Amino acid sequence: MRDATTSALLSAIAARRDDLVALTRDLIRIPTLNPPGRNYRAICEYLANRLERSGFGVDLIRAEGALGDSAAHPRWNLVAHRDGARPGDCVHFNSHHDVVEAGHGWTRDPFAAELEGERIYGRGACDMKGGLAASIIAAEAFIAACPDYRGAIEISATADEESGGFGGVAHLAEQGWFAPERVQHVIIPEPLHKERICLGHRGVWWAEIETSGRIAHGSMPFLGDCAIRHMGAVLAEIEAALLPLLATKRTAMPVIPEGARQSTLNINSVHGGAREQEQDYTGLPAACVPDRCRIVIDRRYLIEEDLAEVKGEISALLNRIKAERPGFDYEIRDLFEVRPSMTEKDAPIVRTTARAIKTVLGRQAAYVVSPGTYDQKHIDRIGRLKNCIAYGPGILELAHQPDEWIGIGDMLDSAMVMALVLSQLLAH
Repeated sequence: MRDATTSALLSAIAARRDDLVALTRDLIRIPTLNPPGRNYRAICEYLANRLERSGFGVDLIRAEGALGDSAAHPRWNLVAHRDGARPGDCVHFNSHHDVVEAGHGWTRDPFAAELEGERIYGRGACDMKGGLAASIIAAEAFIAACPDYRGAIEISATADEESGGFGGVAHLAEQGWFAPERVQHVIIPEPLHKERICLGHRGVWWAEIETSGRIAHGSMPFLGDCAIRHMGAVLAEIEAALLPLLATKRTAMPVIPEGARQSTLNINSVHGGAREQEQDYTGLPAACVPDRCRIVIDRRYLIEEDLAEVKGEISALLNRIKAERPGFDYEIRDLFEVRPSMTEKDAPIVRTTARAIKTVLGRQAAYVVSPGTYDQKHIDRIGRLKNCIAYGPGILELAHQPDEWIGIGDMLDSAMVMALVLSQLLAH
């Protein structure tokens, strides 16, 4: 049974349907491409104008000196804060404003925000400008329905989640914006399906492996030593020994999709031999035996695994090859690592969101863990704030795909859930 306040709040959001659609389309039309980091200031200024009209105080924060920040492409972030009538907890909605490249295969303009039926199409519609728009509508509807709420509401739009989040949430966390004494509850509206609460994510380790050889004339390869052939031995050993081992490692975490409940390894890139020439170069490459070859590996690991063990598996594989293959030598360089994160099911933000899902959708919430990392890693590890989840509209499998879209009904339902979370935490 819904009480009068709940019914009024849900009706207020339903009445904002056209506003939600218009806001989402406006956000998609700002092409915040990462890399390199275009239009970050523009989208923050657009949101600042919107949220200031709703009574929020706004800070625009550049992550100067952070990874990715430059004079050409500064990393701009927005944090909007609105105090209630009385002291209480602070509920923070964090969304990243950057999107990946459009890529090939689109049947429509990826930045036109085309509206067709109950769907809005465009790069970032699902991941995650639809979620950002839904959180704003939820907050505005709640403020209108419950103007005497206690505590505070925050909405942030942050940079570079698609490339690690170091110019966004990591920077803000380092500056204390996510300290538990100033923020108590965080929802990240990533597209994990409207009936699911995402508790966390697997761990990740990126590394670059380089094999070395000796340059020589390509007509006399016997006078050189081919680094690419050495790398071929590495790839063969990964295929024959490491991947079958990883397939046996399973987690108790509710990771989706099913294939991600095991440890995985992706070969992110391969570079060997002569450098790629400029597009307008019409000549042939020089005849050389390659003396360097590099691969980047993307290893996703489970909460049950130790990072030292994960790295040790690769070192052991390379040392086996070195012991058996004449002339083989290698270097390995760490690029990026994130430990797994998972919020407990009995955490306040989890319990509250589950109740709201039950009220809006009429069914029990499902609990999942993301196969890849997102900005919860920085809120947890740097900000030291454990009471954090991902919850938002959209279908995870549409992220980074051609013809990406977000469902209007899903956004409305998720906005209702987020508004009820505010009601339960700040009004009741």
